[in-house]
Amino acid sequence: MDQSAMGPLTSTLNSKCNVNFNFVDETDVSHVTGDGMELEEPSRENEEIAVPPEPELPAEFEKLFKGCEDNPEDFNGWVYLLQYVEQENVLPAVRKAFDVFFLRYPYCYGYWKKYADIEKKHDNIQAAEEVYRRGLQAIPLSVDLWLHYLTFFKENSDTTDPETDSRIRAAYEHAVLAAGTDFRSDRLWESFIAWETEQQKLANVTAIYDRILGIPTQLYSQHFQKFKDHVQSNHPKHFLSEEEFVKLRVELSKSSLAGMISEDDAAVAQEELPPGIEDLADPAKRVTEIENMRHKVIEIRQELFNHNEHEVSKRWAFEEAIKRPYFHVKALEKTQLTNWREYLEFEIENGTPERVVVLFERCLIACALYEEFWIKYAKYLEGYSTDGMRHIYKKACITHLPKKPAIHLLWAAFEEQQGDAEEARRILKSLEATVPGLAMVRLRRVSLERRHGNLTEAEALLRESMESASTIAERSFYAVKLARQHMKVQRNLSKAKAVLLDALESDHTNPKLYLNLLELEYSGDVTQNEAEILVCFDRAVNSGMPIESRLLFCQRKVEFLEDFGSDINMLVAAYEEQQKLQKEDEASKTKAENGYDRLGHQYGGWGQNTWGQYAQYNQYNQYYPPPPT
Repeated sequence: MDQSAMGPLTSTLNSKCNVNFNFVDETDVSHVTGDGMELEEPSRENEEIAVPPEPELPAEFEKLFKGCEDNPEDFNGWVYLLQYVEQENVLPAVRKAFDVFFLRYPYCYGYWKKYADIEKKHDNIQAAEEVYRRGLQAIPLSVDLWLHYLTFFKENSDTTDPETDSRIRAAYEHAVLAAGTDFRSDRLWESFIAWETEQQKLANVTAIYDRILGIPTQLYSQHFQKFKDHVQSNHPKHFLSEEEFVKLRVELSKSSLAGMISEDDAAVAQEELPPGIEDLADPAKRVTEIENMRHKVIEIRQELFNHNEHEVSKRWAFEEAIKRPYFHVKALEKTQLTNWREYLEFEIENGTPERVVVLFERCLIACALYEEFWIKYAKYLEGYSTDGMRHIYKKACITHLPKKPAIHLLWAAFEEQQGDAEEARRILKSLEATVPGLAMVRLRRVSLERRHGNLTEAEALLRESMESASTIAERSFYAVKLARQHMKVQRNLSKAKAVLLDALESDHTNPKLYLNLLELEYSGDVTQNEAEILVCFDRAVNSGMPIESRLLFCQRKVEFLEDFGSDINMLVAAYEEQQKLQKEDEASKTKAENGYDRLGHQYGGWGQNTWGQYAQYNQYNQYYPPPPT
């Protein structure tokens, strides 16, 4: 990563990812004032003071609220609940419903406004402002929410306070810092310009145009035209800063002096003019200083506009393809997802880190329920900002994707990489409590404990999984994992063998158990361990597995005796047994072809002589190598 970009990018992350965002935290507002300033922690000396009981809420509310609690993914249930509390207008019910709703769906900007409006109707102006700020903390790129907040802020400002204009201007600055680089942020900039124009701060208007003319937005051309109208309609000393006004006058004066010629030169030039135009005035002399300054001001910005127009043209097709830039629980069309993927790749390759972050934040509003985009964002931030990565993982896992395992596993791995194994452990436990029964999560917990030397805990987790398994196959799966830990990590072959033999008691037709038992026996001296290996082969061949599986083990038994056997009689007997099973297999296949019997087709492709080529064991072989031969 380009380390020089980390400074500006960190600033962008602070405004877009809400790290150090100067608004009320949506989960804890008890210690914050109306203007976002933190108060001192309240004294805990009187903690024993009784807390007033919560007011009794309508029975219908409790019914709807419980439905949402029981099934928080039912968005329609939440909609009915919020409609109900809005109609009933019982403030405690309103607050409880909206507060819990936003814990899961903070990107629904329209509901933030509804919540603020309800507080305002109850004359709770400070509470309404607090709601707006929580909303902007949750979704700082929402131009609509910013405009609603700014309107509210201006309407409720004290017009007699001389500091009011400064506060409103600061609010606008905060808004454009957070959302002003969005491609569709034009209305926010126009509102800022209109307000500064109302205040007759024309130099401030020019400064705003200088910023927006360099940002690729949907109405970029319209902004430049309005800027030219602004320049043509006002005197330069009013719409330029004092510094730029003086600088331009000096430059234009020097240009005029350089263009002047001596009287002798003028006479010579006069003689050289074409007949008929001797009496016409020099066009340059007809242009006033003001007009020259206006022309120069526009000329300077023209280059900025041209560059911005080029940047807009490169992004226009991507932007036109975005049909749903807002959040919704309904699935996006495949074309929309493809467009976001391609747009992100383009911006990563061609844009600045700041623009990439803005695009990711926009994407994750529309694609909040798609794990791949959160993962891609976190990976992009790797090398730029550890805090930024952690923020993205938390936002994804806690709020938007509480049941998606892949991003939780990545978050846990990230925290472990940062040296915080306890946090990784907490993440995995939390996920397992939310979505119980996921093997990948349990195995990650096991591997975490193993990496940190907690072998007893790792073993306990596997045994717990075996005991709580809902099927025999699941129990055998964890038995194999436990046996391999005993064998490969703890070097305790007797424990490993005991686990596998115990599993075979209840799952005697599972070929993976026999394969692992064979691997265990092969791990020792095969010449000294011949009897145990043959017992293992015989156990498999004489089991209740399908004939194809038993034939496989019989073939492997012949190969073993060829390579390591000490008794020719055993080899001959094994070969005869193989031939017998081969004939049984062929007979059963013939019956199936003639319609007399139909064996499961999943056992096709048997009879090959290479361990890794048996189709049924491909999944096994990717984890466990064949025994040495």
